[in-house]
Amino acid sequence: MPLSILLAPENETAMSTPALHVIARLTARSDTVAPLQTILTALLEPTRREVGCRSYNLLHNRADPTDFTFVEEWADAAALDTHLQTPHLQAALAQAVSLLATDPDIRRYTLV
Repeated sequence: MPLSILLAPENETAMSTPALHVIARLTARSDTVAPLQTILTALLEPTRREVGCRSYNLLHNRADPTDFTFVEEWADAAALDTHLQTPHLQAALAQAVSLLATDPDIRRYTLV
């Protein structure tokens, strides 16, 4: 990679902000895949409009239809903490809990 790319101003800004990456994996029961997918998909647009949300994507495992994974990037931990308290997320979690086969697996990461 050319040194000029590493020194570009946008990279300096990104490096100075402690971005937080989240991988949130949810597993539906085999009979609740469609309703869970509807609930999770409804989170995309309101969450993407939140302050501090840099990226919020939902993946669906092609080999295992019960497996859904959010891949998220937040400006910082405070932005994520705010997201966790939003009415749309709280409502979705309340609806989803009875559709899950296991507890969600939510992990927080920073870039190395």
